[in-house]
Parts: sequence; structure tokens; C-alpha cells
Amino acid sequence: MNNFSKAMNKKRIISGSLFICILLATLLVLCMQPAGAKDYIPLPYEYTENYYNTYGEPALYSSVVGDTELSRGETAQINIVLANRGIFKGVKADKDVGSSEVLHQLSLTELEYETKRTTAQGVKTTLISNTEFIEVDPATSSQTLEEVVPGQLPDPLTFTLTVSNNAPAGTYMLELPVEYEYQSDVRMTTDEVAQLGLSTDHANYYKNANTTMQIPVIVEPEARFEVSEVSGDLEVGQSNVINVTYTNIGELPAKDAVARVIVMKPLSSENTVKSLGTLQPGESRTISFEIGSSDSAVEKIYGLDSEIRYIDDDEETAFSENMKVDINVRMPDRQFNITAIALAGLVIMGLVLIIKNIRKNGSNNKIKNNEEDKYD
Repeated sequence: MNNFSKAMNKKRIISGSLFICILLATLLVLCMQPAGAKDYIPLPYEYTENYYNTYGEPALYSSVVGDTELSRGETAQINIVLANRGIFKGVKADKDVGSSEVLHQLSLTELEYETKRTTAQGVKTTLISNTEFIEVDPATSSQTLEEVVPGQLPDPLTFTLTVSNNAPAGTYMLELPVEYEYQSDVRMTTDEVAQLGLSTDHANYYKNANTTMQIPVIVEPEARFEVSEVSGDLEVGQSNVINVTYTNIGELPAKDAVARVIVMKPLSSENTVKSLGTLQPGESRTISFEIGSSDSAVEKIYGLDSEIRYIDDDEETAFSENMKVDINVRMPDRQFNITAIALAGLVIMGLVLIIKNIRKNGSNNKIKNNEEDKYD
């Protein structure tokens, strides 16, 4: 054997030894995985045999359990169930087993493994809202499932939603991206792998997949109200008429509506409930309240709580959210007191007359004394 042949043999031995080390490390990782774990480091095809090619994959769909009609300002949970309608579409032989009972049994075992290719594994979901009017609680926005098997319904995925008070009525479509993987191929290991003392008899190969589903959420139409205008001032220690305008900014009419203000000291009112009648969407109505102010009131804007009771579209009694009625209370204008001015004038005139009399009497006495001194 020449030097060239020796060098080539040495190279083959080193390469073979290195490959065997890599193979052993790979198989060791596989054997350390728990039963049913995915083969993230699959065996090279050279150490496997494929008896069948199969067809089919998972097909995931979503459905919402319960009511998705929510009210403005409501925080609620929705339950989403993922269903797998994946179908095992067919099988095609890839290798002839001949009359060998061993190979025939291996092929049947591989076929049994292959039937799991329609199972979605490692399912990850995230519910996303693309509108500012519906918020998904970050603590519940991501949910996972170990697997979704065709024909079996897993536990519902529960998400928490909050609807804005300003959300317009209508249907909002939330997005549910779903990521998963499925078994795309199974190959049986050869005797060469079995001789290494490893118990695995097959290798699994996986593909990643994803899909995005639409989840509808409905914000119910309803009557909604706002205080659109307040007119009339109030002076400390006085009473006055305050005009309050209510507007139905909702989508449905409010029948037999009654407005109420809650008046607390230092303000007062004998009649705090007034009828509005029926308010159609966009319609406004002004009512008047007689409000009084005590002498202990200070000059500022007082915010009175107000609400409306009405009959809704389902002929049930409903209540609006709390609204503020701002009332400006000011100190009375300073006015001159005519009576006091008149009295002050009389007093001043009296003092002037008294002073004049005193001066006059003093002058007379002086003249009289001078005359008496003349005759003496």
C-alpha cells in the first residue's frame, strides 16, 4: 500500500469517526427528550428508511363561545375555541417491502405514526385589536395550547376585553394570528442506529405553519346623553333659574326620559326631577331647575351630578351615565343704599347747622360784649 492510499484510508477513518460522533450526539439528544417530544434535531436521511409518503395537514378554525355583544365601558371575557378540521388525505407507498414480515411490520408502524400529521402542535395565539375603541388585556392577549387534534375540542382560550365609553356602535373585527407546527414526515430508523443501543425507532420531521383568524365583537347601539349647555348664574344668598340642555348622542331613541340633578349644600332645590319626554337620536331638550344658594356659599363653579332614566329599545328601564351640570356661583354686585345715604346726608346737614349756630352765637356774644365795654 503506497503512502497515498494510507493517507486516504486515514482520512476516511477520521471522517467516519467524526460523523459517528455527531450521530451519537444527535441520538443522545433525541433519547433525552420525553416521550412524545418533537425531534428538533432530526436524524439524517441516511440513517432512516421511508416506506410511505402521506398527505394532509391541520386546518384550524375558530369559534366564539357565548355572546360577543358588548356595551360601551364594559370589561368582559370572551372564550374562543379552536377546532381542527384537518383531513388525512391519502398515502402512497415509497418502498417495496416484498415478502419480509419485518419490513412489513415496520411499514405498518410508520403508517401509524404518519396518521398524526394532521395534529397541530405547539399552538400559539395572540388576540390583536386594531382599533382604539377596544383594548385587549395584555395579561390575557397571548394564549397557548399543547396540541389541537382533529375531531377534539380543546379548552377555550379566554381573553379579556374593555370597550371604550366613546366607541361607536357597530361590529369590530379583532385579529387572531395562530402559529403552530405539524408533523410533515416520519421515517423509520435503520438497524445501524439500533445497534448503537438507542431506543428510538423513528424520526419525526416538522413544518411550521400559521394562519390569521377574524374574531367579531359587536358594540351594541343605545341611547346616550350629554349635557350640551347650561345657562344662568347664581348669586350667593339668592336663587335663580338654571337652564340645562340634554342631547341624545346615541343611536337609539330614549322614551319617557326623566332628568334628575342631585343638589347638595350650600345649594338647594325643591324640584330636582324634570320630564324630557322622548328624545330621538341627535335631539336636544332644555329644562329649567330653580336652584338656591345659601349665604355660606363661596364664589366658584359647583358641579352637580345629573342622570337620565328612560325606557330603552327593549322596553326596559335604563339609566344614563353620570353627567355634570356646572353652575357658576358668584358674589352679588355691590349697590349703594339710598336710605343710608339719605340718613348720612341728614346727619351731615344737622352737624353743619349746629356748627353754624355755634359760630353765630359766638359772634353775637362778642358784639354784645364790645357794646357793653363801650358804655362803661
